[in-house]
Amino acid sequence: MHESARRGLLLLVLVMVFGIALLVAVLLSGLAARSVLSTSLLFLAGGALVGDGALGLIHVAPESDIVRVTADLALFAVLFTDGMHVHFADLRERWKSPARALGLGMPLAFLGIALLTHWLVGFDWTTSFLVGAVLSPTDPVFASAIVGHRRVPSRLRQLLNVESGINDGLALPFVLIFLAAAAPSGHSEHASAGSIALELVLGLAFGIAAPLLVNGLLRFRLLGAEPKLQPLGPLAIGVILYAVCALTHANSYLAAFSAGSVLAAVSPEAKRAFEPLGDSLAELAKFAALLIFGALLTGELFGDLSFGGYVVAVLAIVLIRPASLLLSLLGTSFDRREKLTAAWFGPKGFASVVYGLLVLQAGIPHGEEAFTLIAVTIAFSIIAHSSSDVPIARLFDVEELVGIPDDNRGPRWPFGTGAWKTGRTTGATRGPGGEQDRPEPAQPGAEPGRDGAGSPRDGAGSGQDGDHAERTGTQQ
Repeated sequence: MHESARRGLLLLVLVMVFGIALLVAVLLSGLAARSVLSTSLLFLAGGALVGDGALGLIHVAPESDIVRVTADLALFAVLFTDGMHVHFADLRERWKSPARALGLGMPLAFLGIALLTHWLVGFDWTTSFLVGAVLSPTDPVFASAIVGHRRVPSRLRQLLNVESGINDGLALPFVLIFLAAAAPSGHSEHASAGSIALELVLGLAFGIAAPLLVNGLLRFRLLGAEPKLQPLGPLAIGVILYAVCALTHANSYLAAFSAGSVLAAVSPEAKRAFEPLGDSLAELAKFAALLIFGALLTGELFGDLSFGGYVVAVLAIVLIRPASLLLSLLGTSFDRREKLTAAWFGPKGFASVVYGLLVLQAGIPHGEEAFTLIAVTIAFSIIAHSSSDVPIARLFDVEELVGIPDDNRGPRWPFGTGAWKTGRTTGATRGPGGEQDRPEPAQPGAEPGRDGAGSPRDGAGSGQDGDHAERTGTQQ
């Protein structure tokens, strides 16, 4: 069979498998939102089933571009939408806890994983620190019942959301530094500290500037978004931002999270219009990445990992992350239940997948062994965290995770009160089961962010327990 025809057939099979897995996930999403069943786990298992380790319907090589690009896009989409759930008003009052998690908890996790890897697996110090840098970021997209439910204390949700949104970008420079140190001579193109710092600065600058620029353009009299096209505005910002970061080598993860945060701040109306579409796109990207990553999980991969590697994978999840975050939260106002929940939910996600692929493709000594350890740890983490978020959410009096209405429209900001100029003061929100609430028409004399009677909506202006709409029931 011609090579192009073979690739086309592979793509069709992959699309068909994804469609079947997506349909199964949708049909089981209601059950998954109330039990330990996880839709994320369904896609991971589905990928493993159709991959080389089982049925062999699709062959995905770890070094292929489809793995890296899919994981990269999924991480960008998740960070962009997660950034929209950050409220600067709350963050100004509660910045110390996320700062502790990033400034103390993340370095402690990095060091703990590196030490275990060196002692139990036998890697040299450089490779051990590289593994620590790859596995230190977190991704609570696999704990959506915690970070996506408004009955869970908002400060806990914000801690996990901000921590994960920023630590993905912060880990990348260290990954590049240790990759350069471990690479054979002549392969250290990422060794310059100046270039790494420039990537961070550019990513943050692009992420802040893009939504501000678009919001400013829409203040011109001749410009304005038609209501039915309004959700595409933030999508266009995200697409342009991703391409610009790729062309300039800017840190796309910091850019995505900062752009989502700034966009929600300067134009809450744009955020509300985009949320249903954004959540769906992030879900699709996440599921596609999980399916492809699952295809990499073969019996051979698990067989190649030593006993010491399995010990590291388990301890990184059940000991290193919890202990490091608990230490960073000492002296804070979080109660015991909140501290233990935050400590447990440090899932290894798409950032670790992307960085692990960088390790595999760099051609460094022990690169394949390091990738095996990273992949197994990620798989264990997805299974453990995506299956435990619902039971733990119930500890916060979350009796039912499907069907709870949430017509909160987010906080009101003293600047940029929705410059998208659609003439609408309310937008559609996504309910916890994935359904979309109907937008309510503005009443004469009603202030933006209020209902027809003029009473404030839940959480409007406070950024507390109603600070963002529910995630879909399929996002587990």
